[in-house]
Amino acid sequence: MRISRKSWIISGLATVLCACSQSAPVPDPAPELSPEAESKAWPYGAMVAAADARAVQAGLDVIAQGGHAVDAAIAVHTVLGLVEPQSSGIGGGGFMVVYDREHDQLTVYDGRETAPAAATSELFIKDGAVMDFLPAWQSGRSVGVPGAVALYKAAHDDFGQVDWARLFAPAIELANDGFEVSPRLGSVLASDQLRGALRLDDPGTASAEYFYPGGEPVAIGSTLRNPAYGETLSEIAALGPPAFYTGPRAQRIVNAVTEDAEPGAMTLEDLQDYTVELRPALCGEYREYRICSAPPPSSGGITQSAIMGLYERMKGMPAGLNPMRDLTYWVEAQRLAYADRDHYVGDPDFVPVPAADLINPDYLDVRVTEVGAPDAMPQPGDPGAVLQRGPMIDMWGRDTTEEGAGTTHISIVDMDGNVVSMTATVESAFGNSVMVDGFLLNNQLTDFARDPLKNGVPVANAPAGGKRPRSSMSPTIVFDEDGELAMVTGSPGGNSIVAYVSKTLVGVLDWHLTAQQAIDLPNVIARGETVGVETSATAGEEWAAHLRNEGFEVVDRSGENSGLHVIVVTPNGLDGGADKRREGVAWALSPEEMELPGEDSAP
Repeated sequence: MRISRKSWIISGLATVLCACSQSAPVPDPAPELSPEAESKAWPYGAMVAAADARAVQAGLDVIAQGGHAVDAAIAVHTVLGLVEPQSSGIGGGGFMVVYDREHDQLTVYDGRETAPAAATSELFIKDGAVMDFLPAWQSGRSVGVPGAVALYKAAHDDFGQVDWARLFAPAIELANDGFEVSPRLGSVLASDQLRGALRLDDPGTASAEYFYPGGEPVAIGSTLRNPAYGETLSEIAALGPPAFYTGPRAQRIVNAVTEDAEPGAMTLEDLQDYTVELRPALCGEYREYRICSAPPPSSGGITQSAIMGLYERMKGMPAGLNPMRDLTYWVEAQRLAYADRDHYVGDPDFVPVPAADLINPDYLDVRVTEVGAPDAMPQPGDPGAVLQRGPMIDMWGRDTTEEGAGTTHISIVDMDGNVVSMTATVESAFGNSVMVDGFLLNNQLTDFARDPLKNGVPVANAPAGGKRPRSSMSPTIVFDEDGELAMVTGSPGGNSIVAYVSKTLVGVLDWHLTAQQAIDLPNVIARGETVGVETSATAGEEWAAHLRNEGFEVVDRSGENSGLHVIVVTPNGLDGGADKRREGVAWALSPEEMELPGEDSAP
């Protein structure tokens, strides 16, 4: 396997980076293989990168039992739903990109939540006015039909190598025996600002009893038990998705939504009819690399390839690295890609989305010439006019919907070189705050445009019955010039996900950084008229000053909620990184740590 990236770090950028890493040590070079074996064998071992060490360990244990990356992802995510419920869980949904190395195939499992069949474009119109975000968020109207459990089953049916029921055992054990409350969970529950916005502590609710016993938030380091979640997972383990989408549990979900003070329209039929959509990955080119991510209603496949394609056209192929110049190019590329995303992306089963056109090289050749003034609002392009398919820019009004940041990302490579890049969410922190059977319901429908019209023109992302809201989630897999795995990346962070993920692509593929160094770079979000720069990060103030000098309207930001988890293939093995802005780790597993046949492999 050849890796077409340099192993050294460009000295001009290394001075502004922290060299520390949370990843496992890079393994020794893989042993020499015969030419026949080399074409088939994966010599680099396995790695899991996710937002909590307990979840990562659950995934590695499954891989050690001979599990596929998909098996590991299910074990990881069910644990995350317990230990970081503010970010994701079985009451939400997500996108899973799976790479099957043996057959060289990519599959995208779209487990995005759907609007109830009775939803209309005026889902968030009340008394003739558009609802504000907070009351829309904390309401039954915001709850979409959860997709996570169905996503698990669809992917496991195709790729699972470990018995379905065993995948839930780590989370069930932690739920029943108790887990230690992490600093991140404890701190967010103790936040007066967040507590004031949520109804998580409303008296008499299951969430108040669980998170605020006696009226006080559970303390960091205390032991928290969730037997209701354990029972829910036990029934799903025994009966599969019907334990969630039908019967008494489904009725309790429906009751929670429809009996809300601001009720939604979800029915038992909506739950029973939920389906996971299998979609082809959307891939674009960046130099010798192929960048693949989820297609609409995800924004990942469009934005990641568009940003890198535009960045390449701006930079060309000069010798060496000029960090400040390259920073400007990256910001300009973001601004153009975000403008196109905001205008065109919605659920492709309901609206025409020119996904392939927006990353078509001929379109990008023209789009790169449309960079506007740094202080002007970036405008969408018209791929229909460029590619002579007919103008399409007037098809939709522009939508700048904000998305919440209650999300998590998982990157996994298994012992056979199979890959999962999975981003999952409940939308905003703790979803809509309503707990049913030990898990929180999502508020995913606020990812729709609450106002379905812009200047009297419908927007692509307007609500509709059965429709999936647009997402910024960008679970991404990168391949090198030989078609071999080069990188796995993704992040939570609402609308900023697009920028967070593209930062790691630029950092690793162009600036030749390690996974951890790319993650540690300041976050820069260039959507709309302003550019947000994480000035609290190393080099952040320098980057902000440069962009101001370039004429951009810069907003200083701190406390970024990125949660990047990255795996990079190097000639010496797997190099992993986890975002220090959260609590994740990237841990490796060597072939020697695999369980032998006949060993007790109970999780």
